[in-house]
Amino acid sequence: MEPSLALIYEDVLHGHHKDVITEVKSALKQGIPPLSIMNDAMIAAMQEVGRLFEGGEYYVPEMLVAARAMQSGMSIIKPYLSGNEAHPAGKVAIGTVEGDFHDIGKNLVKMMLEGGGFEVIDLGVDVRPSTFVSAVTDNGVDILAMSALITTTMQNMPPVLAALEKSGVRQKVKVLVGGAPVTEEFARQIGADGYAPDASRAVNTAKLLLTR
Repeated sequence: MEPSLALIYEDVLHGHHKDVITEVKSALKQGIPPLSIMNDAMIAAMQEVGRLFEGGEYYVPEMLVAARAMQSGMSIIKPYLSGNEAHPAGKVAIGTVEGDFHDIGKNLVKMMLEGGGFEVIDLGVDVRPSTFVSAVTDNGVDILAMSALITTTMQNMPPVLAALEKSGVRQKVKVLVGGAPVTEEFARQIGADGYAPDASRAVNTAKLLLTR
C-alpha cells in the first residue's frame, strides 16, 4: 500500500481524526486519486474495525472513534470525488421507532454504514411510520433501518411494515431491524428482510440485502 494511504488507514483504525484530516489533505496534494484514498485507506480501515469488533478486540468506544475519524476524512475528500466516483454502495434511511428516544446505537450504526460506503439519511428518534414511508417515496432509499432499545417500543416496528404495505412501497425497499431487545426470530415474525445484532454486522447485512 502507498505509504500515505497506509498512514490514513492506521489513523482511521485507531481513531486519530485530526491526523486523518492532515494526511488526507497531504495525499490529495501528492496526487493520490480521491477514490483510492476513500476505498483503499478509509473504507478498508472500517472493514478492519468491523472485523476487530466481531473478534472481541474492539468495543463500542473504539468503533465510535474510528467512525468519527472516517467521517473527518470524508468531509475533506467529498468535494474531490466526481458524481460517478462518489456513487454510494446504497442509500439507507435510519431511525429509532416511534416512542423510543434512544439514539446511541442508531448513531453508531449510521457511522458504520457511512464507513461502509453507504449514503445515510438519519430520520432521528421517535420516528412515525409515515416518516419511514416518506423516506422511501421521497428519497428513493434502498434500505430502511429501524432500531428499538426497549421491549415496549419494538412493538412499534410492525406498524411501519404495515404502513409500507398500505402505501404500496413495501416491495421497493429492504427493511433491516436491530436494537438490544430485538432478535432474529422477532425480525422474521414481523416480516423484516434482515436483522443485525450490532453495528458492525449491520453493514454486512445491508450489503447482503442489496444483492437479493
